[in-house]
Amino acid sequence: MQVCPYLEYSFHILGRKWNGLILHYLSLFPKGEAHFSEIQRDLKDITPRALSLKLTELQEHGLLEKVVTNGTPVVIAYRLTEKGRALTEALGPVQQWAQQYQSK
Repeated sequence: MQVCPYLEYSFHILGRKWNGLILHYLSLFPKGEAHFSEIQRDLKDITPRALSLKLTELQEHGLLEKVVTNGTPVVIAYRLTEKGRALTEALGPVQQWAQQYQSK
């Protein structure tokens, strides 16, 4: 029997620490976009270095894009791509399952 390559691909991304939480966090914003400092503030246990690495990793997977607004000061935000939004929507049933069975 062979493991489904699509599930393997999904768990390769979501099975890494912080990735799922960062994606979920961004999905809570109307535009799916937040600044580095907001993400770090609300995901309290992540270090700045780890957050930076994770944001880069999620960009490489095509799930996030870095949005740079020129001005004084330069403003940088991270936004879910269409692919990232689709993944966060797919996590909805997983979240519902956890709500139902977490304490059982």
